[in-house]
Amino acid sequence: MLRRDLPIAIVVCAGQLLLLAHGGFGSGRYHHLDVRGGVLAALSTLPLAVWRRNPLGVFVATTIASATLNLLDYPTGPPLGATIALFLVAATSSGVKRSTLAIVGGLLAAHVASAGIGQQAVPTTATLFGLLVWTLTFVAGDRVRLHRERIERGQRLAAAEERTRIARDLHDSVGHAINVILVQAGAARLLREQDPARSQAAISTIEEVARQTVGEIDTLVRTLREDGGGNGSADAQPGLAALETLVTQHRLAGLAVEVKREGRRRVLPATIDQASYRILQEALTNAARHGVGSAAVRVRYDDRALELTVRNRVAPRPAHPNGGHGLIGMRERAELLGGSLAAGPARGTFTVHAVLPIEERDR
Repeated sequence: MLRRDLPIAIVVCAGQLLLLAHGGFGSGRYHHLDVRGGVLAALSTLPLAVWRRNPLGVFVATTIASATLNLLDYPTGPPLGATIALFLVAATSSGVKRSTLAIVGGLLAAHVASAGIGQQAVPTTATLFGLLVWTLTFVAGDRVRLHRERIERGQRLAAAEERTRIARDLHDSVGHAINVILVQAGAARLLREQDPARSQAAISTIEEVARQTVGEIDTLVRTLREDGGGNGSADAQPGLAALETLVTQHRLAGLAVEVKREGRRRVLPATIDQASYRILQEALTNAARHGVGSAAVRVRYDDRALELTVRNRVAPRPAHPNGGHGLIGMRERAELLGGSLAAGPARGTFTVHAVLPIEERDR
């Protein structure tokens, strides 16, 4: 940072020396610029090179040096170094504290008093102008700080929401994979001697699902790491284009799945596309786990919304849950996108129905 700040401090120092050499903004008699004045001008500006280490300390140092210039009757002019340091204090402080305001007020009073002593008269116009400039400088720096803090809060909130979404994706992916692997492992064990070909097919399905899930988990977990090279979001997440693969996996696991699409298909926003896939994945996982062997999926494209419906038969006294993290996660996904999701049993059928709005600007 010193390489970037030092040139700025040198430029400010040159500007201060130029003002002193040409008499500043004042008139009449004054002490002409000499070596002592040059040293004080350097002390009032060059500390800006290390302002990041201690902004308030740099402000105190530059203001004292500037006040000393006034006290020794050098030309009065805008204290460039002190003014810039004041802005940096206000822009980088964690908040406006009474101690900071007291230091600023005390140094401003000392600066005005030194000018009065040096000129043996209080420079009214210069004093009022200095008060105005320093007040505006401090307010401007404080506004910059507040704006930066709002941006940082928004970024932290967005990162937290993204991590929550990734965690939910991880839950859905692992839950689906474990369910498929359990069913296929059972089928492979039962068919090992009766039907070796189907047993081998079940083992191949286990291998394929495990490989896909490991790859997906690796992508999701990598985005959760603070030192990751990504932008904080998981790329290449599955969407409705992967629905056939999802259905095939469940069919191989023994769930008879019927898929029906209605309406004009079109490219969906990434958030809608990914959420739709996750909702269908969780619904089919629940159907395989708690249903009686079959499920019907309907995907309906409307002008303003995408409707997803999954129905599966259940036993007379269903073991299908009415709550749980899976259904909660599906409902949260829909609601975060401004949609809705209803799920529950009725007349021997468990139904999951989701409506996800498609904004006009995304169409």
